[in-house]
Amino acid sequence: MKKFFSTIKNIFSIEDLRVRILNTIGFLIIFRLGSFIVLPGVNPDLLGDGAQGGIFDILNTLLGGSFSRASIFALGIMPYISASIVIQLMGFAVPYFQKLQKEGESGRKKLTQITRVLTIAVTLAQSFGYIATTIPTEAIYSPGVFFQVSSMIILVAGTMFCMWIGEKITDKGIGNGISMLIMIGIISRFPGALYVEIFQDKGLSGALLSIIEIMALFFVVMAVVMLTQATRRIPVQYAKQVVGNKVYGGQRQYIPLKVNSSGVMPIIFAQALMILPGMIASMWADSDIANYVGTTFADYTSWQYNLLFGGLILAFTFFYTAITVNPSNMADDLKRNGGFIPGIKPGKQTSEFIDSVLTKITLPGSIFLAIVAVLPAFAVRAGVSPSFSQFFGGTSLLIMVGVILDTLQQIESYLLMRHYEGMMKSGKVKGRSQVAVA
Repeated sequence: MKKFFSTIKNIFSIEDLRVRILNTIGFLIIFRLGSFIVLPGVNPDLLGDGAQGGIFDILNTLLGGSFSRASIFALGIMPYISASIVIQLMGFAVPYFQKLQKEGESGRKKLTQITRVLTIAVTLAQSFGYIATTIPTEAIYSPGVFFQVSSMIILVAGTMFCMWIGEKITDKGIGNGISMLIMIGIISRFPGALYVEIFQDKGLSGALLSIIEIMALFFVVMAVVMLTQATRRIPVQYAKQVVGNKVYGGQRQYIPLKVNSSGVMPIIFAQALMILPGMIASMWADSDIANYVGTTFADYTSWQYNLLFGGLILAFTFFYTAITVNPSNMADDLKRNGGFIPGIKPGKQTSEFIDSVLTKITLPGSIFLAIVAVLPAFAVRAGVSPSFSQFFGGTSLLIMVGVILDTLQQIESYLLMRHYEGMMKSGKVKGRSQVAVA
């Protein structure tokens, strides 16, 4: 405990770090306050509890409840994330975007500008659907074209303001601002879900179950941390070069290939597709088979739903890893910089070797990711409340763990740079203070 308080003192004794932490807290408070401001013309008492199931519940969790409250931040940062994913995917398929990615800082600025414009277009489309399908008609004081247009403008402005807050957190705060906004939205629902879970049962048996659930959650979080941090290191040797009287190179480094290179994207893609069976079944409402399919896949705790969900995650993990990690580019970069993998010829054989290793580690990583994604369904089956079960796995837990680890790594780097003792016993958080290639 003494070391903990000493570390906190060291953190706030560094002026730059202290200012960044206070800036981050201030921006997050503004973001949370905005999530409670309801759209003009909407009666919040008639909005209901916002429980719609499926992707809507996930969005509501990621946005900290602002989605169901019809707030000015109802769409939050999600349109910007959608636009960023589109631009990222186009960078692998469209030559123009590939060219921009290779132009350095100027290309990055152009891509950022294109992403912002696309964010406005995506927000306009999503805001139209949100107002038409999510906000009950009886909750709108004066439904009509004026309310529709004015609300769309406010939602677009709210999303752009959230994007600005995220960029300011990145520039003047700690960590990735966009990820930080999503994480704070998820964490904001945790105390309420924990309160419901602990006090929904009475007596000694309820208290014992709550303790068991919290212990199980702890081990699940530790497993997700292992999944997030796990890497397969490929050793790399650099040839020695003599320049004047000095010898350069000859160092032995490594290429860290993450076991879960795709992050949470496979779960997001799979979750988006899981609404299709119900939509298709609704077209044949009179059919018994269609009714069975619609009912089965509307229940996220059914084995059919989770089997299909897990299969989609396996497929999307390999797909997203294939488009984001390019072994050929890695092999070319190694060859250009005079590096080679011991025992492997540079060029094509190096690319094939990296691809083989990547395939071998992606399979167990995708299986583990699928298990994490379906854990909330098992938690509900075990008697955990639906609101609390979302923290046992899925997108919410992976985002929280990833953002918290990244934030700790950045704080750790500040401490070590000022020659303070790090936050961890070993003096460094894995993945930050070690030499790595690629």
